[in-house]
Amino acid sequence: MSHLQHINSSISDNPEPPKKKDVKKENTFLNLGFNLILPILLLNKGKQWFGSYLESYFENVAVGVLLLAIAFPVGYFIYDYVKRSKYNIFSILGLISVLLTGGIGILEISTEWFAVKEAAIPLLLGIAVLISLKTPYPLIRTLLYNPELINVNKVHAALVTHDSVSAFERLLVRCTWLLAASFLLSGILNYFLARWIVVSPSGSDAFNSEVSKMMAWSWPVIAIPSMAIMMIALMQLLKGIKSMTGLELEDVLHGAEPKKTAHDTAGSK
Repeated sequence: MSHLQHINSSISDNPEPPKKKDVKKENTFLNLGFNLILPILLLNKGKQWFGSYLESYFENVAVGVLLLAIAFPVGYFIYDYVKRSKYNIFSILGLISVLLTGGIGILEISTEWFAVKEAAIPLLLGIAVLISLKTPYPLIRTLLYNPELINVNKVHAALVTHDSVSAFERLLVRCTWLLAASFLLSGILNYFLARWIVVSPSGSDAFNSEVSKMMAWSWPVIAIPSMAIMMIALMQLLKGIKSMTGLELEDVLHGAEPKKTAHDTAGSK
């Protein structure tokens, strides 16, 4: 019951969730470019484009190409933090994953450890989500019950009015377990996909090419099923909010269009 008590303290002890200062939104195109598109291009074409230049600095050009490829997501992490002064456990673990990929390639560690790493990162995320239930800051609030997505102040006030705070706590716990399940699925799929695709010795051109292929395939094979589970969790959360508070989707989600009433329709004619 301790996880329920901690969620209860985060809701009940504060009549309204604390207002955070406005944080600049992340640039989605920069995120995709630096974390996915550029690394994939460099891992595939880096030797062809920069091989003659890298030969002066690296005995193994493949290692130089790998370093160049991981420099973009590392550089983006630093840039984004300096610009927005915002980071979280997910971005940190993503950075660690990139650095571990570089370490495996540079130190020429057995390729099997790449698959272990690919499985371990989402599993750690899932564990972190569950452990956060026992803290005053459940990660469900970062991922789904997020003030940038949902008008949490309005929801909280309606929950208090309808005496539904305890029921909402239990709903958050159920949604948290669904999120953890999505990360578990991601870890399992990551491991088997990595074992299937990344088979060449680390530190080789073939290894770099296979890592880029893994990155490309991870979107349809891993991200889509995991996102489907997360969407189910979000739908359950929104459905629960509606049943516990009487608020419509348009009242809860930021930027949602208000429903037109018969009166509004008649007035527009």
